[in-house]
Amino acid sequence: MELKAVAMQIPEDCNVILGQTHFIKTVEDLHEIMVGISSQVKFGIAFCEASGPCLVRSTGSDRSLEDAAINNAIAIGAGHSFIILLKDAYPINFLNAIKQCPEVCTIYCATANPVEVIVAQTEQGRGILGVIDGFSPKGLETPEDVKARQSFLRQIGYKL
Repeated sequence: MELKAVAMQIPEDCNVILGQTHFIKTVEDLHEIMVGISSQVKFGIAFCEASGPCLVRSTGSDRSLEDAAINNAIAIGAGHSFIILLKDAYPINFLNAIKQCPEVCTIYCATANPVEVIVAQTEQGRGILGVIDGFSPKGLETPEDVKARQSFLRQIGYKL
């Protein structure tokens, strides 16, 4: 077995949701979830089929995001994984619905941070072991940091 760290290529000002699923209809179901929550969201989805023709299936509302999702899916190459790249929207608004999608098994990350995907390669194929989301902590939150965090959450409308 070989372990690899695959750096995701996330377009500027985008967020990514990376997960695992189990069925070919996932790509369509995820598309319906995205537009059902926001008809204005810009997104691209890629899904790596794990049996049959083993194709990368894709859809989206923005061709450049769909292409970027496809490129990341090919680089990761793990069966039954999916990538959603979204712009002008936050994963928090979509995550519960995605988690409720019957064929979604796992969400590895939902972030705007740089992401490295830890992939295991065997003779059979590839699988995702986990992700490195962003960077390691640099210290402990101070009272000033608490105030800044609380102010930011209220500024963007996530707290009253």
